Amino acid sequence: MALMEPVDLCGIELAHPVINASGTFDAIAARRAFGDALAEQFPFAAFVSKTVTLAPREGNPPPRLWELAAGMINSIGLPNKGLERYLSEDLPELTGLLPVPLVVNVMGFSIDEVAQLVSAFAEREEVAALELNVSCPNVETGLMMGAEPGEVSALLERVRPLTAKPLIVKLTPNATDVAAVARAAEDAGASAISLINTIRGMALDPRSGEPWLGGVTGGISGPAVRAAALAQVYSVSRAVKIPIVGMGGIQSGQNALDLLRSGATVVAVGTESFRDPAAGALVARELAGLAANSDVSFLT
Repeated sequence: MALMEPVDLCGIELAHPVINASGTFDAIAARRAFGDALAEQFPFAAFVSKTVTLAPREGNPPPRLWELAAGMINSIGLPNKGLERYLSEDLPELTGLLPVPLVVNVMGFSIDEVAQLVSAFAEREEVAALELNVSCPNVETGLMMGAEPGEVSALLERVRPLTAKPLIVKLTPNATDVAAVARAAEDAGASAISLINTIRGMALDPRSGEPWLGGVTGGISGPAVRAAALAQVYSVSRAVKIPIVGMGGIQSGQNALDLLRSGATVVAVGTESFRDPAAGALVARELAGLAANSDVSFLT
């Protein structure tokens, strides 16, 4: 990766501009599978955790996955141990194995829940930044937090004073005007924006004609959303001045380069890591090669 300059993501220096998308790479499981080699050849310049919620979640009932011709639909449902066990079990283990900065993704079903999560991580030196997953309904208002500029503003106004750590707001693509939501996040104190999250979709059982997924609908990801990701990153990059983490269907260095040229500061590999756990390293190597042979003003 020496061919690329380090990248600054809201004050966090990254060795290169490739990180992982939340929930698509389990560093703890990868350590069990690959041993110490994981730390020596970690595929990402920062590690974004799977989503942490206040209370434990079992996730959606199975089946949870449906393969598409160009990606997949997942209805995982954010299973996790909850805040208390994440702090006591996962965070110490991640701190011991990660050779890169840790970004913790958090989600709450109300502004109060998000505030509790942010407060819990505010003083943890092991955590470099927080990613706020606002692709969920606010139980207090019934509105999707990340789909309404007012909801995002209210959330940031509450949690921004709780920590000096960078707050990366992960937006839903299922909004009428994603750029307007991004501007609202920036105005209310967001440090960076990440997008796109999955696009809502569903699949039918070919025999019964009933919904296949246990959660009925799920999130489309992979190459199928790449064009949507390019369009939304391009639009948001012209609406805000803060950094952007771009993601959506990255399979190669060229795909990463396209998102960077569309306005992203760094890119995140997601679904491709399910097919190949080393995909992040491959994308970074290919991007380095492209950077050495093209206009790389976005990296300098």
